[in-house]
Amino acid sequence: MMNQSPLYLQIKQYISDKIESAQWPVGHRIPTELELTEQFKVSRMTVNKAVRDLVAEGKLQRKPRLGTFVCTSDDKAESPLLDIQNIAEEVKVRGKIYSSKVLQQIALRADDSVATKLGVMLNSPVFYSEIIHLEDDLPIQYELRWVNSVYAPGYLDQDFTQITPNEYLSDNCPLNAIEHTVEAIAACDHVRSALKMGLNEPCLLLNRRTWSDNRLVSSALLYHPGTRYKLSSKVILS
Repeated sequence: MMNQSPLYLQIKQYISDKIESAQWPVGHRIPTELELTEQFKVSRMTVNKAVRDLVAEGKLQRKPRLGTFVCTSDDKAESPLLDIQNIAEEVKVRGKIYSSKVLQQIALRADDSVATKLGVMLNSPVFYSEIIHLEDDLPIQYELRWVNSVYAPGYLDQDFTQITPNEYLSDNCPLNAIEHTVEAIAACDHVRSALKMGLNEPCLLLNRRTWSDNRLVSSALLYHPGTRYKLSSKVILS
């Protein structure tokens, strides 16, 4: 007999129990949403919400045209912490499909916060972009970036669905220094929605500033869903 909790939570618990009991091991393709809809006699929307939550929590992984599979933490996307790499290339190297959604790409005047980020005078002209990076249609990074317009004058002319800001800046403002700060945060509703995260899912925030020829060129906030993304580093000690 089913309990009185919301139907989508009952379905979510059913799937979680199958995974945790190893009846559905890593790599197992779970029933389709249509099959679960018929099994539980509920709407497709109800099933979809249960599955989306489990994808956001890192327990399931959608594979376009193949289905939804049980996954492990080893399936997390990964970036090097002590280096800067093009996220599009990282995704492709993992054998996944990269895509992006450009939400904003505008010129603005630096307020106090932005002036501090970029080391420019208040009201200086700067460029701003807001982009969601996806792996197999699932968001893995939400990028907010401010760029010094003096050092990257062609920034707003770029099609960031075809190249990434990192790729453009690396080609036009060769990197000579980076600054990274990483923290675990409770994501606000806006970030959680952009990354399709669960309500209590942890979020990794990478605060990055980059210099070229000792000039501060870019400052970025990079948000990642903690259950689907990890940062790593390797230090060789002599």
